[in-house]
Order: sequence, then structure tokens, then C-alpha cells
Amino acid sequence: MRTIVVIPTYNELENLPEIVARLRASVPSAHVLVVDDDSPDGTGDLADGLARRDSAVHVLHRTEKQGLGAAYRAGFAWALSGGYEVIVEMDADGSHRPEELPRLLDSLADADVAVGSRWVPGGRVIDWPLRRELLSRGGSLYARIALGLGQRDVTGGYRAYRASALIAAEYDTVESQGYCFQIEMLWRCVDAAQRIAEVPITFAERVHGTSKMSSRIVVEAMLRVSVWAITPLSPRRRQAVVTTPTGRVGVL
Repeated sequence: MRTIVVIPTYNELENLPEIVARLRASVPSAHVLVVDDDSPDGTGDLADGLARRDSAVHVLHRTEKQGLGAAYRAGFAWALSGGYEVIVEMDADGSHRPEELPRLLDSLADADVAVGSRWVPGGRVIDWPLRRELLSRGGSLYARIALGLGQRDVTGGYRAYRASALIAAEYDTVESQGYCFQIEMLWRCVDAAQRIAEVPITFAERVHGTSKMSSRIVVEAMLRVSVWAITPLSPRRRQAVVTTPTGRVGVL
């Protein structure tokens, strides 16, 4: 299937060349779309240079920083209009290892969405302070309970979607940003009867630059999840979780 990896960037000048090179080496057939929010450090210009040297690299320039969710929506729309059949989310900072992407893509043989999971057997985080791990685990647990989700890692951003899953989830109407965008996308996919696989990954803290995580993003996520818990999308949300050779798959 034609695959493209969407990488949102804002001030990722030091990280982008390495992550693109590793990605192209790991899955040579996959294309790359860098979605740059007018980075003042020149990340957009660097991405243009990568695209000139490699026809599989594309760049979507945005005029201002509008958040992760907006960047992904724009990237998804670009990818769907280009006829790509699988669209991948990946961070630019190296926390998502391109070398693990083949396993996510393989899991789509039995699923519509593959979630790179830190919290299933075989998954792990490295170089994280305890506070950060507790925040992530706690956020996932709260969202799972509030929304009735069977997946263990509902906030992670390393995912592969079939194009049909994005359309079924009505991605273009998602208004959440950051941390909460991932929760809402997963919730919508489950509600739309998409098969969800969780694939264990190793998540590492970034080496260069600073995290975009903020208290505002966390507060937005918890408030939105609380509202969603009392206003479900549809009555189809009972879910069972089964295990396949490529990961945990949630089915309605």
C-alpha cells in the first residue's frame, strides 16, 4: 500500500535530517511529508533542501504555529488528496524510532489502525523522569476509564492509519490539539468500528530541543475527555480486546 509518514515540525532543525534519513532507510518505499508551522529556526528551509535531494520527501508550509492537531489535519488532507493508502504519524524529535515502523505497518494486515504502544508487554520508555511517566500513564488510564477504551496507550502519537480509517473517523472535524488530539482520534476510530492494533514500541526522550508538552495541553485533554464521557459519539461503543500475532486488536 502507498504509505506516507506525516512529520509535524516547529523548530526541529537539529532533529529533522537524522529522522528523515533513518525513516528512508527503514522503509524505503514510504514517502515523507514534513508539515512545518513556519519554524523561526529555519526547519522549513531545511526540509525544502531535503525534498530537492529526495523526490520521496515533500513539504507542506503553514504560515503560523497552530498546534499539533491542526498540523496533522492538514497533513492528512494532503496525503489523502495524493492517493496514499496508509498515513503514519511520527514525531520529528527522535522519540519515535523509524526502525520500528515496519512492525506497525505489518500489523495493518489485521487492523485499520496501528498504535505504537508504550504500555503493553514489550513496550517501554527510556530517559523519562518519573513525573513524566506518571503523567502519561495517568492520562491514558483516565481516558480509558472515562471513554470505555480497551487500548492501553491512548495518548501516544506514533500511529499508522489506513486512509479509510481516517475518513471513517471524520478526522477533519477534530478540534483537539496536542495530547488530546491523539485521544480523540483513537476514540473516533473505535466508535467508527475500526480495528485497532497496539504494537509495543520503545519511546525515548528527545536529545535536541525542548518538549512541546505544556500544562495547558494536559488541562485541555482532561477537560475534553470529561465532557466526552457524558456525551458519547454513538451507541456502538461496546468493545472487546483480542490478541493477534502483531499486537492487541480492539473490535466492536
